[in-house]
Amino acid sequence: MSSTTLNVSGMTCGHCRDKVERALKGVPGVYGAEVDLTSGTAQVETSDEVRPDTLIDAVQRAGYRSAVAA
Repeated sequence: MSSTTLNVSGMTCGHCRDKVERALKGVPGVYGAEVDLTSGTAQVETSDEVRPDTLIDAVQRAGYRSAVAA
């Protein structure tokens, strides 16, 4: 199992947070995702096969910007 932290920008409300969380949880191999609106981050638990780029793509398809946190 792997853990990835993403920075997510463009979220302004709880609905935005929920939309990003649903998008991440919809990626095959994601076991869990928790999005924090205040910090603009998402903590994602995945199988080892899931690449961070796949998670970023899911967030971008949901309408938000994302990058792996440093």
